[in-house]
Amino acid sequence: MAGRATHCLLTIPKRGYSSKVDKNVAFLGLGNMGGFMAANLVKKGFTVKGYDPSSDAVKAAAKNGITGASSIAAALDGADALVSILPSNKVVLDAYLGKDGVVAHAAKGTLLIDSSTVDPNVPKQIYPVAIENGVGFIDAPVSGGTMGAQNATLAFMSGGRKGDFERSLPMLKAMGAKQFHCGDIGSGQVAKLANNMLMGITGMATAECMNMGIKMGLDPQVLLDVLNNSSARSWSTEVYCPVPGLIPTAPSSKNYDGGFKNELMVKDLELASGMALGIRSPIPLGAVATQLYRMAQTRGFGQKDFSYIYQLLKEDKQ
Repeated sequence: MAGRATHCLLTIPKRGYSSKVDKNVAFLGLGNMGGFMAANLVKKGFTVKGYDPSSDAVKAAAKNGITGASSIAAALDGADALVSILPSNKVVLDAYLGKDGVVAHAAKGTLLIDSSTVDPNVPKQIYPVAIENGVGFIDAPVSGGTMGAQNATLAFMSGGRKGDFERSLPMLKAMGAKQFHCGDIGSGQVAKLANNMLMGITGMATAECMNMGIKMGLDPQVLLDVLNNSSARSWSTEVYCPVPGLIPTAPSSKNYDGGFKNELMVKDLELASGMALGIRSPIPLGAVATQLYRMAQTRGFGQKDFSYIYQLLKEDKQ
């Protein structure tokens, strides 16, 4: 992606791209995000067959109308399309390119949509194999966290052929509120990693400045109101304030549970850092944010929402 401009556009599809109606969807990964995403597909009239290595996740999904499958091959049986959201580069590559993986078992004409957050080189490895086997493939990572997955307000950032993106739109719209076509394969991952690095940086900065103002004696609610009505306003101050009790729906007001886990923030920042290193793009603030969230993880708070960083700053006596 180094020497090429990529334009990320919110796209309105042209009518008539394909007469195919994809109603039978295989779903891989029924965890905190995938379980809600699959359930929203069912709510919009899709028939969903899901697979996850966790039997508990499959059982929980069944309560929302998802038919459990015993393997990737079983999930793909009769599927028009597949959606996946998986935890790492290796898991995605194994799931798609393994001997018993997606590409080996997908019928010709199937559309594959990977919503995992991975290195941009991962979809670039999968794409030519998928095309050679007669199936479509796009990378379509998401932003919005578990709340967005639950409420079907996710934003999808997609890379791949325009026609495949347009074909995916009925499914993406069932799971989210915004759908962007960002360019060639892997472009969705570039957009997602840039977004999450900025989210990590602004989240860290919000925690830092809220902590400073409160320690200087400002009322937390007054300080937040000032920030939200001044030039410092951001998603972190409006929606995701790290100080407990100020925004009832924020993870900080729920014991920092149910949001975007700190360990996932570390993973995404490390992926973004690797991408930046490969193109020699300076990321001084990204590097600091990566180290700070790593510190939270090493102290045992990897399962807490990344905004827990506020608590570490608040308690730091050094």
